[in-house]
Amino acid sequence: MITTGAEITRGSKLTLTGQKKILRLGFPFEVLNRDLKLILACNLVGSFGDGLYAYLLPVYITGTLKANSVEVGILYAVMSLSTALTLLLAGMIADRYDRKKIMIAGWIAWIPAPLIFSLANNWLQMLPGMILWGVWLGGPTTTAYIVGTADKSKLTLTFTAISSGWSFGYIFSPALGGYIAGTVDPRVIFYLASILYASACFILMFISKQQLMGYKQSPSQERNSFFDLLRTRKLLTLSIFFASIWFVLMLFRPFIPQFLKDKYGYSDFEIGVLGSVLFFGSAVLGILLGRLGDKLKKSYALATSLVLCSISLVLLLLFNNFSILIIAFFIAGGSYITWSLMGAIIGPIAPESIRARWVSMPQAIMVFSSFIAPYVGGVLYSISSSYPFIIGIALTLFIALLTTTKLFEK
Repeated sequence: MITTGAEITRGSKLTLTGQKKILRLGFPFEVLNRDLKLILACNLVGSFGDGLYAYLLPVYITGTLKANSVEVGILYAVMSLSTALTLLLAGMIADRYDRKKIMIAGWIAWIPAPLIFSLANNWLQMLPGMILWGVWLGGPTTTAYIVGTADKSKLTLTFTAISSGWSFGYIFSPALGGYIAGTVDPRVIFYLASILYASACFILMFISKQQLMGYKQSPSQERNSFFDLLRTRKLLTLSIFFASIWFVLMLFRPFIPQFLKDKYGYSDFEIGVLGSVLFFGSAVLGILLGRLGDKLKKSYALATSLVLCSISLVLLLLFNNFSILIIAFFIAGGSYITWSLMGAIIGPIAPESIRARWVSMPQAIMVFSSFIAPYVGGVLYSISSSYPFIIGIALTLFIALLTTTKLFEK
């Protein structure tokens, strides 16, 4: 058989088309410029260190430090308060000073946190570390930075892609952290985490500066307090809505590892493996939901993530089967992109000259709303280990239904 030149050309085009389709199913590097790729790398390195201990920390506090579930809730409530206050601080300064330096400062605050955890002999001595671990100067600062440099037509995918760097870093680190904690010494994972935080901080030093030079704030904008901003109906509505989501998520999330240990008797390593699956799901589903948000509506992506969360909790409660739990934790990863979706929804509608301040409001309110959530979850867990998850199932489904309304339409 003789193949013509036209057939060869046509075959080459088909091959290239197939390759492009395959690439589209992979990681969307094409939506990231140099600075965003560096932020992605920072998230990857920093989250690997964070994942070594973050998922196992409630187990460490209750096991090694002999704290009860209510005391665990208090520690996470203190962390949430620290986060909310530093988000407001970041919102005030990120529209006036170089955002690069503010993001770096946020990582510097994290470096000593795991070292404090390693030295603690009781849960009260964990408090300074939880306060530093709660410092989140990068929240509104990074959101404003991304909106200022990303392709607006691919904004949802950009946010979820950068967020997936955080998730990818968590894929192997919880299992590794569980292995080290179970075979060597739990404190080793804190030392490694501190080193990786410092490495993430170093990577950020190579991104471009971003300071608002061409946007002058009007006198009314300069005088706008956070309470003035909340009078903006759109911002207030979105702030309350996302605060409700975050409250529900923080009601049960800190107690998932403890539930696996108390109810099903899983080891630190097995819990770590499930944590790795969770964040692998977050990375994969985050990219898919990001594409969904750009192609259809951002609200559809958010509603889908909440439904996946509810399904995962049902599986967690009904099945003490490791294979089924792997599926449950994979789909639960879809709920870990709420913060990114919030940035993609709110960031573009914020005025450029006060974008960081705008974004910091719903972020801070989200965290303020969750200040009491871990404590409430701890009380519920002490009554029955199933209660926080049963309530989580009902509320996530209800909020998912609300998300499909006209709340996000301009």
